[in-house]
Amino acid sequence: MFTKKILIAMSGGVDSSVAAYLLQQKHECVGAMMKLYTNDDLVPALNSKTCCSLDDVEDARQVAASMHMPFYVLNFTDTFGETVMDRFVDAYMNGKTPNPCIDCNRYLKFERFLNRATELECSHIATGHYARIVKNGDRYLLKTGLDITKDQSYALYTMTQQQLSRTLLPLGELTKEEVRKIAEAQGFVNAKKRDSQDICFAPDGDYAGFIERHTNKKATPGKFITTAGQVIGEHKGVIHYTIGQRKGLGISAPHPLFVLKLNPQENTVTLGKSEELFSKKLEANDINFIPFDKLDSSLRVQAKIRYSHKAEPATLWQTGENSFALEFDTAQRAITPGQAVVLYDDDVVVGGGTIMQ
Repeated sequence: MFTKKILIAMSGGVDSSVAAYLLQQKHECVGAMMKLYTNDDLVPALNSKTCCSLDDVEDARQVAASMHMPFYVLNFTDTFGETVMDRFVDAYMNGKTPNPCIDCNRYLKFERFLNRATELECSHIATGHYARIVKNGDRYLLKTGLDITKDQSYALYTMTQQQLSRTLLPLGELTKEEVRKIAEAQGFVNAKKRDSQDICFAPDGDYAGFIERHTNKKATPGKFITTAGQVIGEHKGVIHYTIGQRKGLGISAPHPLFVLKLNPQENTVTLGKSEELFSKKLEANDINFIPFDKLDSSLRVQAKIRYSHKAEPATLWQTGENSFALEFDTAQRAITPGQAVVLYDDDVVVGGGTIMQ
């Protein structure tokens, strides 16, 4: 007799499909896909590297049907628009570089989707993330996936104890190669499907174009300046740039120039040399800790300032109810406001926050 009823977030990809298959061996499972946007939200040039497209819906539906699993499409377009797309636009307009996938996990998968699971009388939800959840005493811990090349714990640092207690991540102990072999053995239609890589609502990578369509406003050109305040050219609008950017500046100089700072209030973009991008300190807000509720003293951690960043040793201090400071042992390149900084103790996710200006 099944002891759990699980609502599985199916994206149409191979990972969530295999997660559904593995869990169905032991539990009553229901598949569901989140409808996050309408065609009007997107550019015409959709491609196969995005997620949650109409083709993805059909792939997820076929996989669920092959397992005789109930499957639903849940309309979350309103929540996605408010908590992901609007926040994405607002961040860029304020000179920051957001991570919408983290917001999607936070507000959609582990909030709205979890609430729907409760309505459907499901005890747990499950996703195809490569990470692990373990119980340690009276707390749940989030750990990295064993396949470190696919580890997705960085994008899950906002999870609360209640969310962790009701979430299953069956791929955390597997490698991507093992997952594809399982999918092929089951004859899943998406067994060889490429992973989604792009932001789903800007699949062509033109973030500025999406923002202009979303706001119905063209970006306002402004001045490129040096750290001394000297005007050296005109930029296309702050939303076109991010910290550390070198390409697409259109500035001729005796040495390579990089974006050092964005100032939307003054509508300026500060350029400088690569070595000026390095810093040892950052502050973060909108924080979440997982092994504990608050930090009473300094703590040694390893920290990642972006998903692809190697975790580097640092010292952590909590500076307020919803903020912390971090000092790296060695200077890091292009610490970027709006990105997430995620903290680790070996394979345990300590928590994280949003890098401040």
